[in-house]
This record gives sequence, C-alpha cells and structure tokens, in this order.
Amino acid sequence: MRAFQGQFSDNQPIRRNLAEKQKQLRDLKETLAAMKAHTAESLRDSVRKRIRELEVELRGTSPATPAPTRPSR
Repeated sequence: MRAFQGQFSDNQPIRRNLAEKQKQLRDLKETLAAMKAHTAESLRDSVRKRIRELEVELRGTSPATPAPTRPSR
C-alpha cells in the first residue's frame, strides 16, 4: 500500500521543540557515556555527530537576550 501525501511515513524530518531537543541531547550524551569499550567506532562517531548537530541547533535557537535599554532621563 502506498503512503498518501502528508502521512507520517513520508521521508520527512521530525520537528521537535526546544525542550524535546534538550532532552534528546541529554539522552545522547548519557548514551555515549554508557557505551562499552568494544562498541563500534562508527556508532560512537554517529552519536558524537548528532550531539554536535544538536548543540549547534540549540545555540541557534536559544532565546535572544534583550537589547540593553537606555535609562530614561
């Protein structure tokens, strides 16, 4: 059976909000720390790559600091 337009099985990235991305980053860091010494290096590299991508993405979406205001006279 074929998928119809807009179905979840379409090849589209999952959109996550800021809290979900932060949770995923924490989970990935815990996963990397829990990996055994005999874990394949390619698997470690893929987890490290996803951690770097998430960190860059989170830095770009962090709430902007408000511009400094001048004191009124």
